[in-house]
Amino acid sequence: MKQFLIKYRLEEGSEELRHQQIDAFIAALDGDPALKGKISYRSMRVRGEPDYYHLAEAADDAAVQALQSRDFFTRYTEQTDVAAGGKVEVLPLEVIAETR
Repeated sequence: MKQFLIKYRLEEGSEELRHQQIDAFIAALDGDPALKGKISYRSMRVRGEPDYYHLAEAADDAAVQALQSRDFFTRYTEQTDVAAGGKVEVLPLEVIAETR
C-alpha cells in the first residue's frame, strides 16, 4: 500500500465550496470501476480551523497511475492548489507499526 498525507490551509474560496469539491472527488473515485476498492481517500480538518488533512491510500503503483490519468484528478488537484493559495504539501507516508 502507498499512503500519502495531503495538508494545507484553506486560503481561497468558501468552506462550503471546498466541501462540495471534496465530495465530488470522492464520488468520482467511488464511481470509477478501475479505481473502486483500489484508492481510499479520507478528508478531515481541524475543528474550527481552516487546516485540512487528507489521507490517500493506493493499493499499488498501477492504481496511482490510473488515478493520475483521470481528468477528475487533474481538476481536483488544481482546485486544491487554488483553495490552498498554492501551498499544498503532499507527504508520502511510511508505516512503522500498526495494530493487527
